[in-house]
Amino acid sequence: MFVSVIIPTYNRKPILEKCLLALENQQSISEIENYEVVVVDDGSTDGTTSWLEKNPQNFPHVRLIEQVHGGPAEARNLGVNNSNGDVIVFIDSDLVVTSSFLASHISALVRFWNSRGNRLCFTYGAVINTSNFQHPTSESHKLQDNSWAYFATGNVAIDKDVLVRSGLFDTSFRLYGWEDLELGERLRQMSVELIKCPRAVGYHWHPALTLNQIPDLIRIEKERAKMGLVFYKKHPTIRVRFIIQFTLLHRCLWELLTIGGIVNHRTLRPLLSFLLRKGHSGVAMELLRLPLNLISVRELFKEASLQGLR
Repeated sequence: MFVSVIIPTYNRKPILEKCLLALENQQSISEIENYEVVVVDDGSTDGTTSWLEKNPQNFPHVRLIEQVHGGPAEARNLGVNNSNGDVIVFIDSDLVVTSSFLASHISALVRFWNSRGNRLCFTYGAVINTSNFQHPTSESHKLQDNSWAYFATGNVAIDKDVLVRSGLFDTSFRLYGWEDLELGERLRQMSVELIKCPRAVGYHWHPALTLNQIPDLIRIEKERAKMGLVFYKKHPTIRVRFIIQFTLLHRCLWELLTIGGIVNHRTLRPLLSFLLRKGHSGVAMELLRLPLNLISVRELFKEASLQGLR
């Protein structure tokens, strides 16, 4: 079979290089006839496209597609619509995979297809978070790397025909978050089964926390809240309410844990600075998640009130 790896990217050239080099170093198995890596540049301004165009010899599997900045949902749809594969693999441009990555996904898919007699499934690989840019694959698996998401495009593989029948990604998700989980709800309604594939490992790189990142993290939480309501309006269920934290339980939980907002990014700043100086950026990030979750939930309820939702 022919496999298409779809990667939307926006201003991530340094880590994208590691991502693409890892994809050029894939083990061969009889089930994979060939593969392509479809990079959809979402209007980057960091020279991503010119760099790829000048270095085709380093990335023989890569095909570059460009679009005006429109977000990851639009970019992934463009990649799928221009792909040649029988199977679509989605990863993010800051994911560095192991050499057995594609082989693991495809082997797991083929086993399911043969045992069930249909292709109504997708494989979900392991994602290990790391801030180690030089050696991202040296990171060990941590408890917080586990995910309960049903369909998350950081590391999944699915039959192209099944994906197309689902309707692809909803491009009304133009800000940060939820476009993949919303597609997952439609796949669930089609009885498409999740197959865990822990051997398909990807290392998700993100820079270690700094205090300068906090305004951007707050912006992301507010965008996530707005997109969460887009998600809920399409699927107004209790399940989706819990996924996006649009419940009184979540509101009370984060108000309680932050003492009504007294514990916030400003009051935490001295402690965060201390933890960062001591090299404990992971602990600092987990602590910062308390007020960030409160910001997200408050924004959800505020937007819901403005839109007349309950």
